[in-house]
Amino acid sequence: MTFKQYLPNALTLLNLLCGVIAVLFAAINQLEVAAYFVFGGIFFDYFDGFTARLLKVQGELGKQLDSLADVITSGVVPGIVMFQLIRQSLGQWTEPIWFTSVDKLNWLPFLGLIIPLASAYRLANFNIDTRQTSSFIGLPTPALSIFVLSLPLIIGQESSPLIESIFKNSITLILITLIGSYLLNAELPMFALKFKTYQLKENLLKYIFLILSLLLLVGFHYTAIPLILILYIALSVIEAIRAK
Repeated sequence: MTFKQYLPNALTLLNLLCGVIAVLFAAINQLEVAAYFVFGGIFFDYFDGFTARLLKVQGELGKQLDSLADVITSGVVPGIVMFQLIRQSLGQWTEPIWFTSVDKLNWLPFLGLIIPLASAYRLANFNIDTRQTSSFIGLPTPALSIFVLSLPLIIGQESSPLIESIFKNSITLILITLIGSYLLNAELPMFALKFKTYQLKENLLKYIFLILSLLLLVGFHYTAIPLILILYIALSVIEAIRAK
């Protein structure tokens, strides 16, 4: 294997490394640190595919390795983070899970672990679904991961009393888990941020999304991330209706 062939896989492994480190921090309730490592992993996840296309070295190994890395970074980590957030919403966060006796354990936070299950199913299906070469069917796992990992950042750094009351509510968190997990595997066409060319006519929807996302980030910082996900879903639905 030449250096050119190895480079995309090396980026994928950096994605996996970021994901494993994020697991460690999420497990000890350092959720903001875990978020930064997940964002780093998703950065490498985007550029491994971009690099493979640029160097024309796409292959089956890279495809399988990419999904394995995403199961950790965009599946396991957001599941653990959601588990911890639901625990916090129930007032359990001061006591580590392994010091809690089973008979006193509230099992509700374990609903957060639906996210890794739905993510793994979505990624396995993605590898065999020939329809998802230039676009997606269902919400991409990194999109849900970014949404979930933004929650501790919003709560910890920028939250108003209203936003804090929303995202610290166990019902809200469980609804995010269930709806997000459903969207991962829904038959919903979603556009991909992959550019074969950079011509305006062919990529107008993508440019609109990127510009609006940048404006939201400038105006609302981390709080913009849930809004960006809603925007992504809305534009995808509009594009699907327009294409019919």
